[in-house]
Amino acid sequence: MMKRVNKLREEMQKDGLDSFLVTSKYNLRYLTNFTGTTGLAVITMDKAFFITDFRYTEQAAAQAQGFEIIKNVGPIFDEVANIIKKEGLQKLAFEEMHVSFAEYSVLDEIIMAELIPVAGLIEELREVKDPDEILLVRKACEIADAGFSYILETIKPGMTEIEVANLLDFHMRSLGASEVSFETIVASGFRSAMPHGVASEKVIQQGEIITLDFGCYYEGYVSDMTRTFAIGDPGEKIKEIYQIVLDAQLKVIDAAQPGVTGVQLDAVARDYIIKMGYGEAFGHSTGHGIGLEIHEGPNVSFRAEEAFVVGNIITDEPGIYLPGIGGVRIEDDLLITEDGNEPLNHSPKELIIL
Repeated sequence: MMKRVNKLREEMQKDGLDSFLVTSKYNLRYLTNFTGTTGLAVITMDKAFFITDFRYTEQAAAQAQGFEIIKNVGPIFDEVANIIKKEGLQKLAFEEMHVSFAEYSVLDEIIMAELIPVAGLIEELREVKDPDEILLVRKACEIADAGFSYILETIKPGMTEIEVANLLDFHMRSLGASEVSFETIVASGFRSAMPHGVASEKVIQQGEIITLDFGCYYEGYVSDMTRTFAIGDPGEKIKEIYQIVLDAQLKVIDAAQPGVTGVQLDAVARDYIIKMGYGEAFGHSTGHGIGLEIHEGPNVSFRAEEAFVVGNIITDEPGIYLPGIGGVRIEDDLLITEDGNEPLNHSPKELIIL
Protein backbone atom coordinates (compact mmCIF):
# COMPACT_ATOMS: atom_id res chain seq x y z
CA MET A 1 0.00 0.00 0.00
CA MET A 2 2.88 2.38 0.65
CA LYS A 3 3.67 2.32 -3.10
CA ARG A 4 0.28 3.94 -3.62
CA VAL A 5 0.95 6.44 -0.82
CA ASN A 6 4.25 7.36 -2.46
CA LYS A 7 2.48 7.96 -5.79
CA LEU A 8 0.16 10.33 -3.94
CA ARG A 9 3.17 12.09 -2.41
CA GLU A 10 4.59 12.65 -5.89
CA GLU A 11 1.34 14.39 -6.89
CA MET A 12 1.30 16.36 -3.62
CA GLN A 13 4.83 17.60 -4.31
CA LYS A 14 3.81 18.77 -7.81
CA ASP A 15 0.92 20.75 -6.29
CA GLY A 16 2.94 22.23 -3.41
CA LEU A 17 0.98 20.33 -0.71
CA ASP A 18 2.64 19.12 2.47
CA SER A 19 -0.32 17.11 3.82
CA PHE A 20 -3.45 15.38 2.55
CA LEU A 21 -6.61 14.52 4.52
CA VAL A 22 -8.27 11.38 3.10
CA THR A 23 -11.91 10.79 4.05
CA SER A 24 -13.49 8.97 1.06
CA LYS A 25 -14.07 5.33 2.02
CA TYR A 26 -12.92 4.16 -1.43
CA ASN A 27 -9.76 6.25 -1.35
CA LEU A 28 -9.05 5.07 2.19
CA ARG A 29 -9.41 1.48 1.02
CA TYR A 30 -7.06 2.18 -1.89
CA LEU A 31 -4.34 3.84 0.20
CA THR A 32 -4.61 2.00 3.52
CA ASN A 33 -6.41 -1.32 2.88
CA PHE A 34 -8.75 -0.40 5.77
CA THR A 35 -12.21 -1.99 5.41
CA GLY A 36 -13.94 -0.60 8.51
CA THR A 37 -16.56 2.11 8.50
CA THR A 38 -14.94 4.79 10.69
CA GLY A 39 -11.55 6.34 10.08
CA LEU A 40 -9.50 8.82 8.09
CA ALA A 41 -5.92 9.28 7.06
CA VAL A 42 -3.45 12.14 7.04
CA ILE A 43 -0.58 11.73 4.59
CA THR A 44 2.51 13.95 4.84
CA MET A 45 5.67 13.85 2.74
CA ASP A 46 7.38 11.51 5.20
CA LYS A 47 4.68 10.14 7.51
CA ALA A 48 1.28 8.48 7.28
CA PHE A 49 -1.31 8.57 10.06
CA PHE A 50 -4.55 6.61 10.36
CA ILE A 51 -7.10 7.84 12.90
CA THR A 52 -9.99 5.72 14.15
CA ASP A 53 -11.86 4.96 17.37
CA PHE A 54 -11.48 2.06 19.82
CA ARG A 55 -13.69 -0.24 17.73
CA TYR A 56 -11.23 -0.31 14.83
CA THR A 57 -7.74 0.33 16.21
CA GLU A 58 -6.80 -3.36 16.16
CA GLN A 59 -8.20 -3.84 12.66
CA ALA A 60 -6.46 -0.70 11.42
CA ALA A 61 -3.14 -1.86 12.85
CA ALA A 62 -3.46 -5.13 10.92
CA GLN A 63 -4.67 -3.61 7.65
CA ALA A 64 -3.02 -0.18 7.40
CA GLN A 65 0.58 -1.38 7.23
CA GLY A 66 3.07 1.50 7.35
CA PHE A 67 0.61 3.90 9.01
CA GLU A 68 0.87 5.21 12.56
CA ILE A 69 -2.45 4.33 14.19
CA ILE A 70 -4.00 7.04 16.36
CA LYS A 71 -7.05 6.37 18.51
CA ASN A 72 -9.45 9.29 18.80
CA VAL A 73 -11.42 9.61 22.04
CA GLY A 74 -12.95 12.99 21.29
CA PRO A 75 -13.89 14.42 17.87
CA ILE A 76 -11.82 12.80 15.12
CA PHE A 77 -10.88 16.12 13.53
CA ASP A 78 -9.22 17.19 16.81
CA GLU A 79 -6.59 14.52 16.13
CA VAL A 80 -6.09 15.91 12.63
CA ALA A 81 -5.52 19.36 14.15
CA ASN A 82 -2.99 17.86 16.59
CA ILE A 83 -1.03 16.25 13.73
CA ILE A 84 -0.99 19.47 11.69
CA LYS A 85 0.27 21.44 14.69
CA LYS A 86 2.82 18.86 15.85
CA GLU A 87 4.28 18.34 12.36
CA GLY A 88 4.29 22.07 11.55
CA LEU A 89 2.31 21.58 8.33
CA GLN A 90 1.26 24.55 6.19
CA LYS A 91 -1.07 23.29 3.44
CA LEU A 92 -3.66 20.57 4.10
CA ALA A 93 -5.45 19.22 1.03
CA PHE A 94 -8.92 17.79 1.54
CA GLU A 95 -11.29 15.94 -0.79
CA GLU A 96 -13.83 18.59 -1.67
CA MET A 97 -16.29 16.02 -3.06
CA HIS A 98 -16.29 14.06 0.19
CA VAL A 99 -16.22 16.74 2.91
CA SER A 100 -19.53 18.33 3.86
CA PHE A 101 -19.86 22.04 4.51
CA ALA A 102 -20.39 21.28 8.21
CA GLU A 103 -17.16 19.27 8.32
CA TYR A 104 -15.28 21.98 6.44
CA SER A 105 -16.52 24.57 8.92
CA VAL A 106 -15.09 22.50 11.79
CA LEU A 107 -11.78 22.01 10.01
CA ASP A 108 -11.54 25.70 9.15
CA GLU A 109 -11.98 26.58 12.79
CA ILE A 110 -9.46 24.20 14.33
CA ILE A 111 -6.80 23.54 11.66
CA MET A 112 -3.81 25.87 11.81
CA ALA A 113 -2.95 25.41 8.13
CA GLU A 114 -4.30 26.55 4.78
CA LEU A 115 -7.10 24.25 3.64
CA ILE A 116 -6.75 23.36 -0.06
CA PRO A 117 -9.78 21.79 -1.81
CA VAL A 118 -8.75 18.99 -4.18
CA ALA A 119 -10.94 16.91 -6.50
CA GLY A 120 -10.05 13.72 -8.34
CA LEU A 121 -6.37 13.47 -7.47
CA ILE A 122 -6.50 10.05 -5.79
CA GLU A 123 -9.26 8.92 -8.16
CA GLU A 124 -6.90 9.56 -11.09
CA LEU A 125 -4.26 7.36 -9.47
CA ARG A 126 -6.90 4.65 -9.06
CA GLU A 127 -7.60 4.60 -12.81
CA VAL A 128 -4.40 2.61 -13.42
CA LYS A 129 -4.75 -0.77 -11.76
CA ASP A 130 -1.76 -2.58 -10.30
CA PRO A 131 -1.37 -6.39 -10.61
CA ASP A 132 -3.07 -7.05 -7.25
CA GLU A 133 -6.11 -5.01 -8.28
CA ILE A 134 -6.32 -6.72 -11.67
CA LEU A 135 -6.37 -10.14 -9.98
CA LEU A 136 -9.32 -9.09 -7.81
CA VAL A 137 -11.31 -7.71 -10.76
CA ARG A 138 -10.56 -10.94 -12.66
CA LYS A 139 -12.01 -12.96 -9.80
CA ALA A 140 -15.10 -10.73 -9.60
CA CYS A 141 -15.60 -11.29 -13.34
CA GLU A 142 -15.17 -15.06 -12.95
CA ILE A 143 -17.91 -15.06 -10.32
CA ALA A 144 -20.20 -13.02 -12.57
CA ASP A 145 -19.59 -15.42 -15.47
CA ALA A 146 -20.45 -18.36 -13.22
CA GLY A 147 -23.60 -16.54 -12.10
CA PHE A 148 -24.75 -16.12 -15.69
CA SER A 149 -24.20 -19.83 -16.43
CA TYR A 150 -26.26 -20.69 -13.35
CA ILE A 151 -29.17 -18.47 -14.46
CA LEU A 152 -29.20 -20.03 -17.93
CA GLU A 153 -29.65 -23.40 -16.22
CA THR A 154 -32.37 -22.31 -13.79
CA ILE A 155 -34.52 -19.60 -15.43
CA LYS A 156 -37.98 -20.64 -16.62
CA PRO A 157 -41.13 -18.95 -17.90
CA GLY A 158 -43.39 -18.08 -14.97
CA MET A 159 -40.59 -16.84 -12.72
CA THR A 160 -40.60 -13.16 -11.79
CA GLU A 161 -37.67 -10.90 -12.56
CA ILE A 162 -37.07 -10.48 -8.83
CA GLU A 163 -36.88 -14.26 -8.35
CA VAL A 164 -34.20 -14.43 -11.06
CA ALA A 165 -32.26 -11.52 -9.53
CA ASN A 166 -32.34 -13.12 -6.09
CA LEU A 167 -31.12 -16.47 -7.43
CA LEU A 168 -28.27 -14.73 -9.26
CA ASP A 169 -27.29 -12.55 -6.30
CA PHE A 170 -27.22 -15.41 -3.80
CA HIS A 171 -25.34 -17.69 -6.20
CA MET A 172 -22.59 -15.09 -6.63
CA ARG A 173 -22.37 -14.77 -2.85
CA SER A 174 -22.03 -18.55 -2.57
CA LEU A 175 -18.98 -18.30 -4.85
CA GLY A 176 -17.22 -15.72 -2.66
CA ALA A 177 -18.78 -12.38 -3.60
CA SER A 178 -19.29 -10.06 -0.62
CA GLU A 179 -22.16 -8.15 -2.25
CA VAL A 180 -23.56 -7.15 -5.61
CA SER A 181 -21.96 -4.26 -7.50
CA PHE A 182 -25.35 -2.52 -7.88
CA GLU A 183 -29.01 -3.50 -7.85
CA THR A 184 -29.26 -6.33 -10.36
CA ILE A 185 -31.08 -5.50 -13.59
CA VAL A 186 -33.42 -8.17 -14.93
CA ALA A 187 -35.52 -6.66 -17.71
CA SER A 188 -37.73 -8.99 -19.74
CA GLY A 189 -39.93 -8.47 -22.78
CA PHE A 190 -41.04 -4.86 -23.22
CA ARG A 191 -39.14 -3.91 -20.04
CA SER A 192 -35.82 -4.73 -21.77
CA ALA A 193 -36.26 -1.40 -23.59
CA MET A 194 -35.48 0.25 -20.21
CA PRO A 195 -31.66 0.52 -19.96
CA HIS A 196 -31.81 0.47 -16.14
CA GLY A 197 -34.87 -1.72 -15.63
CA VAL A 198 -34.09 -3.16 -12.20
CA ALA A 199 -35.84 -6.44 -11.42
CA SER A 200 -39.58 -6.13 -10.90
CA GLU A 201 -42.54 -8.39 -10.11
CA LYS A 202 -43.11 -8.88 -13.84
CA VAL A 203 -43.53 -12.53 -14.80
CA ILE A 204 -41.17 -13.77 -17.52
CA GLN A 205 -43.03 -15.19 -20.51
CA GLN A 206 -42.15 -17.63 -23.28
CA GLY A 207 -40.83 -15.79 -26.37
CA GLU A 208 -39.38 -12.86 -24.43
CA ILE A 209 -35.95 -11.30 -24.62
CA ILE A 210 -34.22 -10.82 -21.23
CA THR A 211 -31.41 -8.43 -20.35
CA LEU A 212 -29.30 -9.22 -17.27
CA ASP A 213 -26.96 -6.43 -16.12
CA PHE A 214 -25.16 -7.36 -12.93
CA GLY A 215 -21.88 -7.78 -11.12
CA CYS A 216 -20.36 -8.42 -7.73
CA TYR A 217 -17.79 -7.19 -5.27
CA TYR A 218 -14.86 -9.47 -4.54
CA GLU A 219 -12.48 -8.25 -1.83
CA GLY A 220 -13.43 -4.66 -2.56
CA TYR A 221 -13.34 -4.76 -6.37
CA VAL A 222 -16.26 -4.96 -8.79
CA SER A 223 -17.32 -6.70 -11.96
CA ASP A 224 -19.99 -5.37 -14.33
CA MET A 225 -21.38 -7.44 -17.18
CA THR A 226 -24.52 -7.60 -19.32
CA ARG A 227 -25.92 -10.43 -21.39
CA THR A 228 -29.16 -10.52 -23.35
CA PHE A 229 -30.84 -13.83 -24.19
CA ALA A 230 -34.27 -15.20 -24.98
CA ILE A 231 -36.66 -17.85 -23.74
CA GLY A 232 -38.19 -19.03 -26.99
CA ASP A 233 -38.05 -17.16 -30.31
CA PRO A 234 -38.03 -13.39 -29.60
CA GLY A 235 -38.92 -12.37 -33.17
CA GLU A 236 -37.00 -10.98 -36.15
CA LYS A 237 -36.70 -7.35 -34.95
CA ILE A 238 -34.99 -8.39 -31.71
CA LYS A 239 -32.67 -10.72 -33.63
CA GLU A 240 -31.79 -7.85 -35.97
CA ILE A 241 -30.87 -5.38 -33.24
CA TYR A 242 -29.08 -8.13 -31.29
CA GLN A 243 -26.65 -8.67 -34.17
CA ILE A 244 -26.08 -4.93 -34.57
CA VAL A 245 -25.30 -4.50 -30.86
CA LEU A 246 -22.99 -7.52 -30.90
CA ASP A 247 -21.13 -6.22 -33.94
CA ALA A 248 -20.74 -2.80 -32.29
CA GLN A 249 -19.52 -4.39 -29.06
CA LEU A 250 -16.93 -6.47 -30.93
CA LYS A 251 -15.76 -3.40 -32.89
CA VAL A 252 -14.99 -1.70 -29.56
CA ILE A 253 -12.92 -4.72 -28.49
CA ASP A 254 -11.00 -4.51 -31.77
CA ALA A 255 -10.32 -0.78 -31.26
CA ALA A 256 -9.60 -0.44 -27.53
CA GLN A 257 -5.90 0.12 -26.86
CA PRO A 258 -3.51 2.58 -25.22
CA GLY A 259 -3.60 6.02 -26.82
CA VAL A 260 -7.22 5.81 -27.96
CA THR A 261 -9.48 8.35 -26.21
CA GLY A 262 -12.87 7.77 -24.67
CA VAL A 263 -14.39 9.97 -27.36
CA GLN A 264 -12.85 7.88 -30.13
CA LEU A 265 -13.87 4.56 -28.59
CA ASP A 266 -17.42 5.74 -27.94
CA ALA A 267 -17.64 6.77 -31.59
CA VAL A 268 -16.65 3.27 -32.74
CA ALA A 269 -19.87 1.81 -31.32
CA ARG A 270 -22.05 4.87 -31.82
CA ASP A 271 -21.15 5.51 -35.46
CA TYR A 272 -21.85 1.90 -36.36
CA ILE A 273 -25.24 1.88 -34.63
CA ILE A 274 -26.09 5.19 -36.34
CA LYS A 275 -25.04 3.71 -39.70
CA MET A 276 -27.39 0.77 -39.11
CA GLY A 277 -30.29 3.16 -38.48
CA TYR A 278 -30.65 2.97 -34.70
CA GLY A 279 -28.67 5.96 -33.45
CA GLU A 280 -31.67 7.44 -31.64
CA ALA A 281 -32.11 4.13 -29.78
CA PHE A 282 -28.61 4.25 -28.21
CA GLY A 283 -28.82 6.99 -25.61
CA HIS A 284 -26.13 6.17 -23.06
CA SER A 285 -22.34 6.18 -23.22
CA THR A 286 -20.44 3.14 -24.48
CA GLY A 287 -18.69 2.51 -21.18
CA HIS A 288 -16.96 3.63 -17.98
CA GLY A 289 -14.13 2.64 -15.71
CA ILE A 290 -14.54 0.14 -12.87
CA GLY A 291 -12.46 -0.78 -9.84
CA LEU A 292 -13.23 -0.01 -6.22
CA GLU A 293 -16.40 1.68 -7.50
CA ILE A 294 -18.84 0.60 -10.18
CA HIS A 295 -18.43 3.94 -11.94
CA GLU A 296 -14.99 5.53 -11.95
CA GLY A 297 -12.56 6.85 -14.53
CA PRO A 298 -11.71 6.64 -17.33
CA ASN A 299 -14.96 6.97 -19.25
CA VAL A 300 -15.96 5.91 -22.75
CA SER A 301 -18.22 8.74 -23.91
CA PHE A 302 -18.44 11.72 -26.25
CA ARG A 303 -17.04 13.91 -23.44
CA ALA A 304 -14.10 11.69 -22.44
CA GLU A 305 -10.99 13.27 -24.02
CA GLU A 306 -8.60 11.22 -21.88
CA ALA A 307 -6.48 8.62 -23.70
CA PHE A 308 -6.43 5.11 -22.27
CA VAL A 309 -3.25 3.73 -20.73
CA VAL A 310 -2.08 0.25 -19.77
CA GLY A 311 -3.86 -0.84 -16.58
CA ASN A 312 -7.20 0.89 -17.19
CA ILE A 313 -10.27 -1.33 -16.89
CA ILE A 314 -13.30 -0.12 -18.82
CA THR A 315 -16.71 -1.48 -19.74
CA ASP A 316 -17.85 -2.01 -23.33
CA GLU A 317 -21.65 -1.88 -23.32
CA PRO A 318 -23.46 -0.58 -26.42
CA GLY A 319 -27.22 -1.07 -26.58
CA ILE A 320 -30.34 -0.52 -28.66
CA TYR A 321 -33.71 0.07 -26.97
CA LEU A 322 -37.06 0.08 -28.80
CA PRO A 323 -40.00 1.09 -26.58
CA GLY A 324 -42.88 -1.37 -26.76
CA ILE A 325 -40.69 -4.00 -28.46
CA GLY A 326 -37.62 -4.61 -26.31
CA GLY A 327 -33.93 -3.88 -26.05
CA VAL A 328 -30.49 -5.44 -26.25
CA ARG A 329 -27.27 -4.63 -24.39
CA ILE A 330 -24.05 -6.68 -24.28
CA GLU A 331 -21.25 -5.75 -21.89
CA ASP A 332 -17.75 -6.92 -21.06
CA ASP A 333 -15.03 -5.50 -18.82
CA LEU A 334 -11.86 -4.78 -20.81
CA LEU A 335 -8.35 -4.54 -19.36
CA ILE A 336 -6.20 -2.19 -21.45
CA THR A 337 -2.90 -3.95 -22.22
CA GLU A 338 0.29 -2.96 -24.05
CA ASP A 339 -0.90 -4.47 -27.32
CA GLY A 340 -4.65 -3.78 -27.08
CA ASN A 341 -7.00 -5.14 -24.47
CA GLU A 342 -8.14 -8.31 -22.74
CA PRO A 343 -11.85 -9.02 -22.16
CA LEU A 344 -12.20 -10.24 -18.56
CA ASN A 345 -15.66 -11.80 -19.11
CA HIS A 346 -15.90 -15.09 -20.97
CA SER A 347 -19.63 -15.82 -21.14
CA PRO A 348 -20.89 -16.50 -24.69
CA LYS A 349 -22.19 -13.50 -26.61
CA GLU A 350 -24.04 -15.03 -29.54
CA LEU A 351 -27.82 -14.91 -29.07
CA ILE A 352 -28.85 -17.73 -26.76
CA ILE A 353 -32.43 -18.94 -27.17
CA LEU A 354 -33.42 -21.30 -24.38
